[in-house]
Amino acid sequence: MRRQQALVGGMPPPSRIESVVKAIFLTAICLVVVVPFIGVVSTSLASPEQVIKSGGFVLFPTHGIDWSAYKSILSGGTVTQSLLVSGFVTAVGTAIALFLTCTLGWALSRRGSVGNKPLLLLVLISLLFNPGLIPSYLVVQQFGLLDSLWAIILPVSVSAFNVIVVRAYFVGLPAEVLDSARIDGASEWKLFWYIGLPLSKAVVAVVGLFYGVGYWNSFFGALLYLNDSSKWPLQLVLRTYVVNGVEIGAQDLGAAGEALPPQTSIQMAILMISIVPILCVYPFIQRHFAKGVLTGAVKG
Repeated sequence: MRRQQALVGGMPPPSRIESVVKAIFLTAICLVVVVPFIGVVSTSLASPEQVIKSGGFVLFPTHGIDWSAYKSILSGGTVTQSLLVSGFVTAVGTAIALFLTCTLGWALSRRGSVGNKPLLLLVLISLLFNPGLIPSYLVVQQFGLLDSLWAIILPVSVSAFNVIVVRAYFVGLPAEVLDSARIDGASEWKLFWYIGLPLSKAVVAVVGLFYGVGYWNSFFGALLYLNDSSKWPLQLVLRTYVVNGVEIGAQDLGAAGEALPPQTSIQMAILMISIVPILCVYPFIQRHFAKGVLTGAVKG
């Protein structure tokens, strides 16, 4: 029956060899993605003896689970401080970015508002032309933000792409609901706060995730603007100790006088800590992606 339907549709069914080749190809891709991740988790949890014996990469911890690497990096040293900094930057930055993006998107969605078209044109132009590195640094310097956490929060608090997506979603809201609220005496701010935002939870959740991931993973701004290592976010510490291979000492971990796990275990533990928060948040937001982004991109 399937063969007849396929032939009627003009496409022959895949042969057994083609199906086997596709299965092998997809399995290989999955292994390429999954095996390194399992190795990172296992290496961070393996015993020091097994890590040293295996040469630094453990696929499965056979001597039980050892949490010493996580205890070392969370004992109050550089990694703990950077984790708090990243949490602050992500929470505050995402809140500010969402407020600015949603209010600007709402203003641009009101076609009769003053300065709507020129402001929308500026937002669209910013999608094509980005400021250079030197002008961005000079702006941060002139505002006195150097060596401050605000230097990695404020300059990237508004994304033109996210503004366009939010604006398109607001444009697609039912006009009848907004008009009835205006007749009842609702101001523009009340329309935005009590009607616009509650009806746009999907796009707000998706845009918030975009901003949150961007702030959590940012390190280049911190590399440019922050000289004080105590203000470094987690990703910059990750770059220093994992990517550049700088050895982590006991004084960096707040564990002076204690025996440290192997450097590879500590590096993999730092890597896991940088990944886990996004993995925990993503499943709660993932269901809004199709509704939020696609609807917001098509409407308007």
